[in-house]
Amino acid sequence: MNVCVLGGSGFVGTELVVRLVRTGHWVRVPTRNLRHADRLRVLDTAELRVVNIHEPRVLRELFADCEAVINLVGILNEHRRTTFEGVHTALAAKVMAAARTAGVRRVLHMSALGADQHAPSRYLRSKAAAEAHVRAVADPQLPHPVVAILRPSVIFGPGDSLTNRFAGLLRASAGMLPLARAAARFAPISVLDVVEAFVRLLEGAADVRPSGVAYELCGPHIMTLEQIVRLSARAAQLPCHIIPVPDVLGRLQGVVMGRLPGKPFTLDNFRSLTLDSVCREDGCAALGIVPRPMLAEVPTYLAPRPAFP
Repeated sequence: MNVCVLGGSGFVGTELVVRLVRTGHWVRVPTRNLRHADRLRVLDTAELRVVNIHEPRVLRELFADCEAVINLVGILNEHRRTTFEGVHTALAAKVMAAARTAGVRRVLHMSALGADQHAPSRYLRSKAAAEAHVRAVADPQLPHPVVAILRPSVIFGPGDSLTNRFAGLLRASAGMLPLARAAARFAPISVLDVVEAFVRLLEGAADVRPSGVAYELCGPHIMTLEQIVRLSARAAQLPCHIIPVPDVLGRLQGVVMGRLPGKPFTLDNFRSLTLDSVCREDGCAALGIVPRPMLAEVPTYLAPRPAFP
């Protein structure tokens, strides 16, 4: 199958493109910079294109000979002109319009657990607005395209911005970490299980349910944010002294840290944490996936490597 993967050079995208190529698919990956896609340049059936995917004309050209499109593009924080509305909502509308014009048969869209038009954070509201654009094209009376939405909880794996970020913060702070919303609950899911869900939906599982259905993806265990930090510290063999931050100070922390380079934590991040990221429906079971436990997986990539003389 010819597949275009938007966001294919990111954390989830890289793992997905590698898997698709190994499975026998031909994959087109648009990127802003070839240096972001170094792991993909050696793949025989992965075509990299340096383009601006926010231009409708470019999207139509990218999708012209593709049977399927996967949209993984997303941001956790806004930066200058890079906004939630532009990256999540407006892009989803452009992708769906271009997919219909190009006659794409299948569209898979990455959303987020907790996406809702009434959610407390702009991030989650923009994800919900993007889903609305995706579903608007999922007309059962029309043959193209078949649409599926994936809503994962937090995703872990080598190179993630979850466990690796906490490990980095603990190293920099000698193990001291003020933590807002320490009791917030998650069901962390492995990047490999998310990739498996995309592959199964791409290869036919999306036809089992009506077009436009969302699959909530969670790992087997519910963990608090504090437990995730402590697991990251234990796997990386780092000291860990968590200082739970009351909500009043957590909001202030989000305001202050949101002004720092890289925005390690923002007020909108804080608002997202006021909702637990746990599944109401078992999308993994619906797809026949047995998710990997975080407790077993994190030490395989966070554990310090032995130094050789």
